[in-house]
Amino acid sequence: MTQDHFVAIALSGELDLNRLAAAMGLGQRYRWEEPMLLNPEDGALLTVKSSGISQCHLYYFGSLIFINCSDALILSFCDRMARFAEVFRSVHVTKYRDTYTLKTGNGSELKITNENAVMPRYFPACVNIISFVIAKSVALERIEEQVDLLLDEMEGVIQLLERGKLAIPDRKLARLASSILNFKYKSIAHIMVLDKPDITWDNEELDHLYGRMANLFELSQRYHEIKTKSETLMDITEVFTGLSHAQRSTRLEWIIIILIALEIVLYVIDFLAK
Repeated sequence: MTQDHFVAIALSGELDLNRLAAAMGLGQRYRWEEPMLLNPEDGALLTVKSSGISQCHLYYFGSLIFINCSDALILSFCDRMARFAEVFRSVHVTKYRDTYTLKTGNGSELKITNENAVMPRYFPACVNIISFVIAKSVALERIEEQVDLLLDEMEGVIQLLERGKLAIPDRKLARLASSILNFKYKSIAHIMVLDKPDITWDNEELDHLYGRMANLFELSQRYHEIKTKSETLMDITEVFTGLSHAQRSTRLEWIIIILIALEIVLYVIDFLAK
């Protein structure tokens, strides 16, 4: 029985694979679910995919999948790739990382868990499915933590409201709203959590494998949690925006009233003087 070890890493931002391919002189175009497959030792396009060889799968939503690569090889590969895309430098500080193992061998029964998969023999298409799922998982992990940090920040804003303070700059409210919409956009448009790879529509076994892997890593549930939290954050932001605008309108109304009163007083004084 052979083993293939997967290391999934989420970078700090997305990867434009078509721009990266052009910068590397590869002359190849990629669709949203199609990864760029490279040999991590020399950065060349990977043409042979078999068990035991080193591989790197790059996804446009900012996830890297290294197969049978040491930590030293991963770091050296990213250092070389940083010449073409600055986002690769974040691999040194990223904490969004996961591992997985694929075991293949004659007579083995298909078995899939959160930590490893056992298959009768090596299928490159199955490796692609496994890579795709764990790539989505680490990308979601990055977004989940960012949403939680924003929730913590929003808690401080709510405490200001409890003390009757609404002095929140419009720029800060706009930044919060922008961050929330950005999370929803990334999880829906970039990671495409609810979309399946095209290959699963034509192959029932691969569709079954993708479904089991997606369920094990709770992709759909985690997406809906991000969506729910984002909607809650947006509701809170809208409340603060409404209160802030109401407070500003009230202040303007008082200013208008005071100006009218001053005008009346000045008129009376001028009338009495005459």
